Amino acid sequence: MASYLIEPVDRLPFGGPGKARRYATERYQGAVGLNWYTSDPTLRFLMRRHLGADGLAWAEPRLTELGALMGGPVARWAEETDRNPPRLEKYDRWGRDISQVVMPASFEAARRELVASASNRPDFHAEAKAAGVDPAPIEVAWSYLLDQADIGMACALGTGGDMVVRLTELFAPEDVKARVRELFAAGEFSGEAAQMLTERSGGSDLGALESTASPDADGAWRLNGFKWFASNANGSAFVVLAKPEGAVDGVRGIAPFLVLRDRRDGTRNGVRIRRLKDKLGTRSVASAEIEFTDAEAFLLAPASTEGGAGDGKGLARMMELTNGARLAIAAMGLGCARRSLVESLCYTRAREAFGAPLYEQPLMRRKLAELIVETEAAQALVFDGYLGRPRLRLAPALIKLRAARLGVTAASDAIEIHGGNGYIEQWPVARILRDAQVNPIWEGGDNILCLDVRRAMEREQAHLPFLDRVEEAAARAPEGDAATADLVHQRVGDLRKAINRWSGLDRVTAEARLYPLAQYMADVYAAALLLEQAGWERAELGTDRKALVARLYASAHLADHGALRGIDAPSEDLERFKDLADGALIDTRPPADG
Repeated sequence: MASYLIEPVDRLPFGGPGKARRYATERYQGAVGLNWYTSDPTLRFLMRRHLGADGLAWAEPRLTELGALMGGPVARWAEETDRNPPRLEKYDRWGRDISQVVMPASFEAARRELVASASNRPDFHAEAKAAGVDPAPIEVAWSYLLDQADIGMACALGTGGDMVVRLTELFAPEDVKARVRELFAAGEFSGEAAQMLTERSGGSDLGALESTASPDADGAWRLNGFKWFASNANGSAFVVLAKPEGAVDGVRGIAPFLVLRDRRDGTRNGVRIRRLKDKLGTRSVASAEIEFTDAEAFLLAPASTEGGAGDGKGLARMMELTNGARLAIAAMGLGCARRSLVESLCYTRAREAFGAPLYEQPLMRRKLAELIVETEAAQALVFDGYLGRPRLRLAPALIKLRAARLGVTAASDAIEIHGGNGYIEQWPVARILRDAQVNPIWEGGDNILCLDVRRAMEREQAHLPFLDRVEEAAARAPEGDAATADLVHQRVGDLRKAINRWSGLDRVTAEARLYPLAQYMADVYAAALLLEQAGWERAELGTDRKALVARLYASAHLADHGALRGIDAPSEDLERFKDLADGALIDTRPPADG
């Protein structure tokens, strides 16, 4: 308390130094200020595994710089932007509609640094490949670190950039391609892109949309409509779903169009922002209601022989790219969970109650151990979704289903761990919960993800390579942990039976049972991946922490604990809590006991 003015309440008869330590503000050092790479053994483990020793030696200085950037300036700018979000300048001084989104200085500062450090920049890719290093794991690490600081910024930088670039290169006129290449010269994480799907008629029910495109001159179209929830409204290149005139009023009638902020001739395009959304969270990404009035647009689909209205597969083609967006949102959920875990570990190490730090209380250790295990399971899923081979058709939906929800529950747990302080906006976890709540909504809620799982199984038999991959991962379990490997293999067999039984249900019941089936798939998938990591760790590093994580996860999600529900089971989570916690966070900052 030495750095603060002593107040009368600090001299109360029942007060004293021991109690004063509990509310000495300087003792509570949260995640901000840590290097989020060097303090995260789980990320370093994954980088070693995916890059190899030589690749990691090249990448580690760059990853260390990223960890300092994300855990320092970017995290602080995120708090400032949340307090001072974007604003809309609707009209100029002559009353003309300019629909200009003004971003706060903190956002612009963060964006500059992030674009400059982005690992998907063409020059970074060239540098990595010249060194014989695969840049893909570093790209995933960059997103993982940013998502712990600000998923709104991750959305602002990454909303549809890949989709805009790929579809434009395939279908747009040459002069439009050149303009888009110029916009994305700094890479897809430039913050220039947005995708606009949702309308007042429905979000996930895209077949009900009303926006209409009409043929115009020189290969262009005129687009009119109203998008109800459009993120990154301050971007310059939008992929907009609309129905060409004369198309079927349904899903097959939908086609994607490119709309640029400015027309080909340099004049302002017919894009009008009605208002910015007053959102619960993710305030650093400007979300808006956008009206298109005769906006110049370009069809991002093959021209039809029946008048250029597309081939009826525009939405399906776009949805293929949406799987990448689902993985990105799963990573956002993971980022929220990881940040919640780190804040919880930092807080419980400082906070004292009932004669000891919260960190040492058995019930708190149980909760922290659970957070560690669940976060590392989601981490295994997300990294496999991005880097695993083969790429699984089912993976994005299952991974988002699990990781997006974990971001919410972990943030809620972190608030409870912080007590009343956690419910206060001046503490870090309230914003994490507000932000995390959007992840189950973006790119399809749980029910939409489950329907996608059904579609993939029925149309593509996607469960077969999925089950093969899970069995293959479980087979790489470390020697000496046969019980966990046997349990996972048994559950893979049970899952095969469950899928077969599900496929024979009547259509209504089968749809209702999709949710528990998808959860079962995610449980087995995560357990198998943790075993695979544990086998690699034992062989390459000679340690067994991941085997512990795999055992605890499999016990929680796959084991049958009988009538006693495991109350009398071994307590490895408590007995080896130090291994779990030390392997989750390294905080070498000296305690500030003031």
